[in-house]
Amino acid sequence: MELQIKVAQAVQVLNHDAQSCNRVAANQWLVQFQQTGCAWEVATSILTTDHLHRHIPSLVSNSEVEFFAAQILKRKIHSEGHYLQSGPKHALLNALLLAAKRFSAGPPQLLTQICLALAALILSSVDDKKPIEQLFYSLQTLQNDDDGNVAVLEMLTVLPEEVADTRSTDSSISLFQRSQYGQELLSRTPMVLEFLLEQTLKKYNGIVQLHERDRKILRCLLSWVRAGCFSDISQDSLPTHPLLNFVFNSLQVSSSFDLAIEVLIELASRHEGLQQILLYRIHFLKDVLLLSAINNGDEKVISGLACLMSEIGQAAPSLIVEASVEALALADGLLRCVGYPSEDWEIADSTLQFWSSLASYILGLDASGAVDKKHVEAIFSSIFLTLVDALLLRAQVDEATFNDRSGVLELPDGLVHFRMNLVELMVDMCQLVRPPRFVQKLLFGAWPPANVPIPWKEVETKLFALNVVSEVVLLEGQMFDISSIMQLVTMLSTWSVDDLSGFMGVVRRSLTDVVGSYSKWISASPANSRPLLLFLAAGISENHCSTACMSALRRFCEESSPVIYEPANLEILLWVGEALEKRHLPLDDEEEVISAISSILGSVPNEELKYNLLARLLSSSYDALRKLINEDGEHSYRQNPATYTQLLNGAARGLHRIGIVFAQLAMSKPNGPATDDPSIRLLRVFWPMLEKIFRSEYMENSNLSAAACRALSLAIQSSGQQFLVLLPSVLDCLSTNFLAFQNHECYIRTASIVIEEFSHMEEYGHLFIRTFERFTQAASVMGLNSSYICDQEPDLVEAYANFASMFVRSCPKQVLAASGSLLEISFQKAAICCTAMHRGSALAAISYLSCFLEVTLDVMLESINSVLEGSYCCIAIQLIARRGEGLVSNIVYALLGVSAMSRVHGLPVEYLKPGQDDTLVPVWLDALAGAAADYLDSKSSKGVKNNYGHMQGKGGRVLKRIIREFADSHRCALTQI
Repeated sequence: MELQIKVAQAVQVLNHDAQSCNRVAANQWLVQFQQTGCAWEVATSILTTDHLHRHIPSLVSNSEVEFFAAQILKRKIHSEGHYLQSGPKHALLNALLLAAKRFSAGPPQLLTQICLALAALILSSVDDKKPIEQLFYSLQTLQNDDDGNVAVLEMLTVLPEEVADTRSTDSSISLFQRSQYGQELLSRTPMVLEFLLEQTLKKYNGIVQLHERDRKILRCLLSWVRAGCFSDISQDSLPTHPLLNFVFNSLQVSSSFDLAIEVLIELASRHEGLQQILLYRIHFLKDVLLLSAINNGDEKVISGLACLMSEIGQAAPSLIVEASVEALALADGLLRCVGYPSEDWEIADSTLQFWSSLASYILGLDASGAVDKKHVEAIFSSIFLTLVDALLLRAQVDEATFNDRSGVLELPDGLVHFRMNLVELMVDMCQLVRPPRFVQKLLFGAWPPANVPIPWKEVETKLFALNVVSEVVLLEGQMFDISSIMQLVTMLSTWSVDDLSGFMGVVRRSLTDVVGSYSKWISASPANSRPLLLFLAAGISENHCSTACMSALRRFCEESSPVIYEPANLEILLWVGEALEKRHLPLDDEEEVISAISSILGSVPNEELKYNLLARLLSSSYDALRKLINEDGEHSYRQNPATYTQLLNGAARGLHRIGIVFAQLAMSKPNGPATDDPSIRLLRVFWPMLEKIFRSEYMENSNLSAAACRALSLAIQSSGQQFLVLLPSVLDCLSTNFLAFQNHECYIRTASIVIEEFSHMEEYGHLFIRTFERFTQAASVMGLNSSYICDQEPDLVEAYANFASMFVRSCPKQVLAASGSLLEISFQKAAICCTAMHRGSALAAISYLSCFLEVTLDVMLESINSVLEGSYCCIAIQLIARRGEGLVSNIVYALLGVSAMSRVHGLPVEYLKPGQDDTLVPVWLDALAGAAADYLDSKSSKGVKNNYGHMQGKGGRVLKRIIREFADSHRCALTQI
């Protein structure tokens, strides 16, 4: 009794004490108590006797202590129940049955916990061959009075849920056992349904008791429906089954409506054949329940019926397309649900999956099948067109949301979610009713007179829908009258910024989306270009629609017609680019705009005009660079940190913009002589400034370094062979700056691009070797002596390994032969880095090693009969002979995932299995020889070299299997050492 009192007092403190320290102490004591052996007896005693009530009458809530005791037993059964011996287990079973009967009148949560503990105890009885049969036998002792029946009802409710709960903490019950228990459970279905039916027929004096009983019956039935209790009942008897009638009758009772809906939804989704039965009841659902609920504004009933009817139709679309009276009544009922003017969008949203599945089903019908597809489309097209009107009404924005003119144009979360779910359905409906007919629903027609207000909510929603279906409409190819769109563009272009605030900002954004989506058709008319450009240019400066305008401008430029090259239109584009200087947009957003503008300017036919336009576009970027390299003001800038930071950021942004222009120019070919190529002319202006920046101390700034390297890389790719004259200076700048700022791996990445573009020119080989040497001899690269360091410098490892790969893959063999010592160092570093835990570092290193070995093999096959001293083939063979053993060792380590520290001390002798040290080497050598033979055959098959079949032959497959099995079996062994 002393322990019971302590438990009660601790629960009291935990739930009600004002001091947090006391609550923490009580919780710690209770946690420790639950882990003791005496917790079984104490918890059982609390649930089965009244001693606690007599000894502590002043306790605030005895039910809290009893609830805690039930939880203790449930948790201990889950964790320790399978260890209980037969005697204590049967005693505990009887105690729980007694507790269930004792608390059958409540509290309900306590009875549920007791039943959960009872179910867990039965299921943990692995020694009993039929635990479910044992439980049902035990439940018979509780059915002598009404209180016992309440406990039985609760037990039958939780039992199927516990059997099916694969997430249970009781790991002693396997999935196979749960499956067996489920089958044994379903064998009791007739007995359970009969018991439930008996409960429905019992009479109660109080209406409250009656409603509470009905809810308990429905909860129990729902649990068994989810378990599949109706699966073995004949389809003929289902329509008149008394329990099904009970469920339908419960729909007319407010207190049991929600549970009855859940039962019917589960029946519709789980039992094939029941959909037809439920569809026969649609007139009751619609005419008796739904219409009354709509008239009374009962959203709970409307929402429940919408979910139920949607589930019926979604589970059996084949019944709906038959267009029977019941099917059409269901569709009409759901249309009424969609159109109900609820404050939120949940009711309409709950029907979308049904409409979408129905439209998809109709679209998927075979035109030559048993169902007349054209007839079905003709019937349901009118229904879907009506649905379009209802959905557009529900998708409207409440203008009052934006009346405060705060500039915040975020739609309500519920509306955003609803519109996202509408997208798929809108597309399906557009395909079903055909795009021309669908779009006709969305066009605005003639605008009202000036003295008549425009229904902007309707306009905005139609714009949203028109944008959603744009892909389908454009694919159809039947162009609609876009004059109404252009009228809107013209109208809003004349409005002031204040007029376009609030909700009108949403209208403007939706219109911009439509302009971007249909830019191909809109730009086809020369008269549309200028007003559209002005409209988009003005919108880019507004925060709430700048993203939409930038995207639309990009698409408009991509789809532009020759009229875009008119001087007035080019001036607008330049104005947009110049205005960005004041906006300080994120670089990604600015890139989208500058890419769009430069794609147009870069494709101007006249080369002189093209250069002048591009030079104007970049004039502000050049100015930013000139400010930075102004030596007279350098010290004054550094003395003012804010100004200095602003200067660096401005230069980095200017370099970013210059890089964008060069990237666009790389996509177009010059029409005239190379000397007239705008890329070359721009480069002549750009490189002197960039070289000064490269040779300045400003390059210590990582953002500026990255921007400069990016711009240089894109300029190289754009200028092509014309860049050769600058090659010595460029490579010198890159290697010198890396030596000065070795945490900026962008210099190595840019050098890789130089190698890729020009490495085939042997006369520049000494420059490439010199650059490779300076990178390799850098302290940061030479310091890559362990996988731990490689993990600390993943960007450096990737950049260096990729540079080495490009060098080996691209440079002439004479250049490679002259780089023997550098190749050996890089090979050694890559062999170390391939064991790194960082995935990017390891993959880059392995990629380089693979590249080196493949190039070497190709050279060996070419000169296998004449390997000259000092040739690349000779140098590579010597390198592999010296470093090959270390490479194989590190590759094995990489496969095993051995940590850096364990490698320092080596693997213990017991790591290998008995006798494996004698058999491992011959087996691996044979597998390697077989894989090598396969590879050589694939490289020289019929005298024609090819890359197919690498590691795909028998030898290759054997080698991969041996390596995989070795790695898998020894990883686990290593972690245990």
